[in-house]
Amino acid sequence: MSDEIAWMPATELAAKVKARELSPTEIATAVLDRVDRVNPKLNAIIHLDRDQVLRDAEELTKAVTRGDELGPLHGVPFTIKDLTNVAGVPTTFGLIPMKDNVASEDAVIVKRLRAAGGLYLGKTNTPESGYYGGTENHLFGATHNPWKLGHSAGGSSGGAASAVAAGLGPLAEGSDGAGSVRIPSALCGVVGLKPTTGIVPQTILAGRYYHWAYHGPITRTVADNALMLDVVAGQDDADPLSVPRVEQSYQTALEGDVRGLRVAFSPDLGIGSHVEPEVLEIVRRVLPTLQELGATVTEATPPGWENAMEAMWNGIWVPGFASEHDLFDWKSLRGQVDDQLIELMAEGERLTGVDVGRADVYRGAMYDSWTTWMNDFDVVVSPTVGSAAQPHGRFAPPSLDGKPLRDQLLGWLVTYPYNMLGNPAITVPAGFTADGRPVGVQIAARHFQDALVLRVAANLEQARPWADRKPEL
Repeated sequence: MSDEIAWMPATELAAKVKARELSPTEIATAVLDRVDRVNPKLNAIIHLDRDQVLRDAEELTKAVTRGDELGPLHGVPFTIKDLTNVAGVPTTFGLIPMKDNVASEDAVIVKRLRAAGGLYLGKTNTPESGYYGGTENHLFGATHNPWKLGHSAGGSSGGAASAVAAGLGPLAEGSDGAGSVRIPSALCGVVGLKPTTGIVPQTILAGRYYHWAYHGPITRTVADNALMLDVVAGQDDADPLSVPRVEQSYQTALEGDVRGLRVAFSPDLGIGSHVEPEVLEIVRRVLPTLQELGATVTEATPPGWENAMEAMWNGIWVPGFASEHDLFDWKSLRGQVDDQLIELMAEGERLTGVDVGRADVYRGAMYDSWTTWMNDFDVVVSPTVGSAAQPHGRFAPPSLDGKPLRDQLLGWLVTYPYNMLGNPAITVPAGFTADGRPVGVQIAARHFQDALVLRVAANLEQARPWADRKPEL
């Protein structure tokens, strides 16, 4: 029964708590038992206070006994990525020099999850400062992919996706600056949503105007993703870019079908990312399902995106990380942090105002061409990333060996254009490679159509169910 509880989706756990069929304490005990048995193999959760989890669960159980009004997540465990603050818990960014940095208050998303009755379980692993699409660091080590131990869980929300895929709680907060919710979700075979800019208040970084960084839900089912988004969406003064609630209920939005939708399928979004043939073939197998569900699928690629990588690197990624330049003498930390992260900080010193300005022009042109092109389509489907999980120790797929840091970081991703544009994008499982590594398919739409991408994802899930398949750990 312990594992049965640990694998239950959040929607079912919350319903059973309200019906008094399960108590939050029973849920906490079951999930903690699974964490004890499984997490040592994965290194997904890197900070957990077992006694505090049980105390919090007991308080939630008392609320049920008293007959208190229960929130939509009452007793449901959730994890938080180690880039996001939880009061009284270290926020280390996976960095040795930040190992003693203890947060003084909860981030907005944590406050909302707690207010909904959610049970905070622990912190999940991330690469150093979340700078690339894997999860290995000098402080905590590497997180394993539950489907293939010894392989990357992706990143930078690798601990979050690995935990969800392995049954260590149904809900995980991730953060996404170039695909960091969607990359690990694809590589671990779970559901990951990057919402539209402003839907979820962003308090990950000191830069309050970072319109390319997002909190996003990582779950095993689309219904759980919508449930979590319902809880965390809405304006907050902590984020000047956050917006009033767009949908009354993202869960209700899942109920529609996809008949008549115009779907564009693009192998790489025209950005030149390397997509392995096996990955592309697995994603293509999803298209007949969309057609059978009543959608019209056309192979088409956004025009004018050939400068996307330069725009992302010079306009977002390097300037974004340059905001951390003054935290430390990075060169003196060689051997304690990744050489590539030190190189990224040095890139910030070399970048010119002309480089940033030119990138902004490219990015504006991308947005203009996107809005015109999307007059012919409702959603865009593509691979999420160009490769399945790589062995630990690899910084990028072999096809990018010897390339500059920019190419190794971005050249296998099909995610980052949507960080540049600010529109919603979700990844859901598409299938597995011949050797058992998950592959994800990405679904994107115009701004504030988060409900639409969730609805398409829900229809695919119903037609091609995936949540009952579990890694053998």
